Amino acid sequence: MKLAIVSDIHANLAALEAVLEDIEGEKVDKIYCLGDVIGYGPDPRECLELALDFPINLLGNHEEAVLVGAIGFNPKAKAAIDWTRDQLNLESEPIEKNREFWNFLGRLKRSHLEGDFLFVHGSPRDPTREYIFSQDYQDRKKMDDIFACPPGVDWRVCFTGHTHFPGIFSQENPYKFNDPASLSNKFSLRGLANRIIINVGSVGQPRDNDNRASYVILEEADVRFKRIDYDIGRTVDRFKDCPQLPEYLARRLEEGK
Repeated sequence: MKLAIVSDIHANLAALEAVLEDIEGEKVDKIYCLGDVIGYGPDPRECLELALDFPINLLGNHEEAVLVGAIGFNPKAKAAIDWTRDQLNLESEPIEKNREFWNFLGRLKRSHLEGDFLFVHGSPRDPTREYIFSQDYQDRKKMDDIFACPPGVDWRVCFTGHTHFPGIFSQENPYKFNDPASLSNKFSLRGLANRIIINVGSVGQPRDNDNRASYVILEEADVRFKRIDYDIGRTVDRFKDCPQLPEYLARRLEEGK
């Protein structure tokens, strides 16, 4: 089985299309999405339309916010959530299509377990909302709790997104975090002594000072991190068509942070 694992598309159609083109060349069997197809970006409907074909889609905190309210979101992110909700209710679009999108969001699962692989948006402890930042490897209590969750679930590798920062957390003493570059963008799961958490990064809004789209290929026991160039200017221009979206959200795409 060869999987492409994507996350945090954030309504960036140009980035998603570039990643899907690269995935096509990889000849994968399936695409799994860890959530946040929408939010921030200018093309939520178009990105949802493409995500409908993925066999696994998980609930991200931005989908949750569109469904139940942007609790705890900063003003810029909340403005994008409110705008996104309006886009999914457009009277100029067929009511059946609007309903299809809302039904899709309502069916999203919080996690997916497949063998000893666990897939979540945030963390094993809180699949939708909890951030595991790269520096958190130094917080022993937090990491102990996260790696022990969910109770009774026997996972070996957990794939996450949410922070938009790719890398691998290792359950060692002490814990470790490795960014993909330090691993030459590949990692073998063979002979793992302990659990690991792999953040696949963000397709549509990277924040690790690299503005290229990020995703992961999982093939048998091998993980590859991939970075894909895309037409950032195309997405920035789309923001200009959507003045209700904060300009800051477009600028950060160029900066990769």
